[in-house]
Amino acid sequence: MSGFVGALSEAWAELRHHKLRVLLSLIGIAVSVAAIAAVLALGDYMRQSTTENSDRYGGREATISVSASRVDGTALDIAAFDAQVQAAADRFGIAHVSRRIDQMQNAAMVQTPDYLRPVATNLVDPDFALIHRTKLFAGRWFTAEDADLLAPPVVLSQALWQALGSPSLATAPEVQLGGPIAGTYRLIGVTPLEGPWDTQKTITLLTDTYLDRAGVLPEGAYPTWELWVDPAQVAQIGPELTAQLRAGSGDAVTVSANRADWGANPDAQQSAQMFELITGLIAGLVLLLGGLGLVNIQLVAMRQRIREIGVRRSFGATSGRIFTTVLLENVVATAVAGVVGIILAIVVMRTLFTLEVLPPLQDNPPFPLRAALIAMIAAVAIGAIAGFLPALAAVRAKVIDALRF
Repeated sequence: MSGFVGALSEAWAELRHHKLRVLLSLIGIAVSVAAIAAVLALGDYMRQSTTENSDRYGGREATISVSASRVDGTALDIAAFDAQVQAAADRFGIAHVSRRIDQMQNAAMVQTPDYLRPVATNLVDPDFALIHRTKLFAGRWFTAEDADLLAPPVVLSQALWQALGSPSLATAPEVQLGGPIAGTYRLIGVTPLEGPWDTQKTITLLTDTYLDRAGVLPEGAYPTWELWVDPAQVAQIGPELTAQLRAGSGDAVTVSANRADWGANPDAQQSAQMFELITGLIAGLVLLLGGLGLVNIQLVAMRQRIREIGVRRSFGATSGRIFTTVLLENVVATAVAGVVGIILAIVVMRTLFTLEVLPPLQDNPPFPLRAALIAMIAAVAIGAIAGFLPALAAVRAKVIDALRF
């Protein structure tokens, strides 16, 4: 142990003595380590971004989508079936459940400054925003207490909000709806545009609000129930939940349940793994190139230090001690470069978030510890590999030849 500490001390002294050479040789390593750490951190960001985008469509991992319809084609008793779903959710400890009916046509009309126009209508429950990571351009989402308000709340798409003159939500503006649910509603939120091409004008209401005013759903509108389940238990809960709902509904109702989230798609998981593999290979190649540059510089430097090696050998330094010292010089140097590179990667990632080059996510991932550990291990490993040939050259140098150099 004392021999190793002594070799480590000698390595550090040599690094301090040859500061300029070490600095020049390690710039590439520091940049390479920063690249590998930043690539791994960016990979985590991209996975989180892909996950959140997928959640907005299919629901979080793991979301079970339940649909039901009567065998004879008549309208389903939504209230009765909803009671069964809520009871089953309570039995399984499922905290987040939402009904969902998308893009109902001719279900509502909105009075704009120009004319009374039909708009697509979505029906949801308050937990829908949590399950689907719903983003808002302004205002807030529904709460459980909103169903009891005299002026029911409504959320509009940004395109429709702009058609109404972009009223300030701070003034609690009212929206006049026509059709089966005619009445006055209070605007509480605005969903953002999906892109510059998005001109869709939609309204979103609580399911109970619509049913209280219209009584029944329009023809062709079929509700689904979405339940956010623990991913570790979904394989067990899914079949049991479906069986209980079928048993409670009888033969007159057909019940189906399946996973709607991205986690049920093996192709999506393979794509995420492939992305990580490709980015890891690129980062490793960058670090390998930096290591090759370090080997070249150290081999040249070792020829200039051959007299120093000869003097140390003449005073009794063993081949093992020479080998260890030279090897540790590279390991310690690349470890220092690794720390600098990781700090540089953290600064770069924070700058990208500050300048909004990387759009913020709902759950912005912190700089991953695994990225720092992998980058540090890679830096030390490349130092050991790059130091092996110079250390071997130092050991093979003959004392008499080294003194004559």
